[in-house]
Amino acid sequence: MEMSLIHEYTRELIATGVLGILLILLRIISTKLVRRYAKSNQTLEHRTNLVIKYIHLFINILVVIALIVIWGVQTKDITIALSSITTVVGVAMFAQWSILSNITSGIILFFSFPFKIGDVIKIHDKDFPIEAEIEDIGAFHVFLKTIDGEKIIYPNNLLLQKGISILKNHFENKEFVD
Repeated sequence: MEMSLIHEYTRELIATGVLGILLILLRIISTKLVRRYAKSNQTLEHRTNLVIKYIHLFINILVVIALIVIWGVQTKDITIALSSITTVVGVAMFAQWSILSNITSGIILFFSFPFKIGDVIKIHDKDFPIEAEIEDIGAFHVFLKTIDGEKIIYPNNLLLQKGISILKNHFENKEFVD
C-alpha cells in the first residue's frame, strides 16, 4: 500500500522536491543580490535585512501557490479561497492603507536611494517645512533631527510625495544636544 501511494504521487513528490530546491536557491540568490546592492550603496544592515525579509515573504507566497497547483487543487477551489482571503486582507488593508503605503515607500527608498543617513534634507511642505539631518531610515518612517535638536519621525510615503532638497551638511559646525 505504501509503495502504491509513492507510485501514484511520484510526479507530485518530484515536483515538490524540485520546488523546495528552487525555493532555497531563490532565497540564497535574492539575499546575495540585495546584499551586493546594499553594499555598493552603503545601506545599513537593518534596512537590508528588512528588504530581504519582504522578498523572502513574496517568494514563500509564490511557492505555496505553486505547491497548491502541483498537488492538484482545483482551480475553482483556489479561486474561491484566494478571493475570500483577498477580501478579508483587502478590508483589513483598507483600514490600514498607510501601513502598506509606508512599507512600499520604504522599499522604494531602499532601491532608489535618493538620500542616505547623515544627509541634511529640506522637505518642501507648504504648511510644515522641515530642514533636518537624517538619523535613520526605517520600514515605516525616517528619523530626522533638526539643527535645534528636535527629533522628527516622518512617514516614508510622505517623503515620496513631497519635494526634497538634499543640502550640504551645514549642521557639521553645530553641536547637537541629546
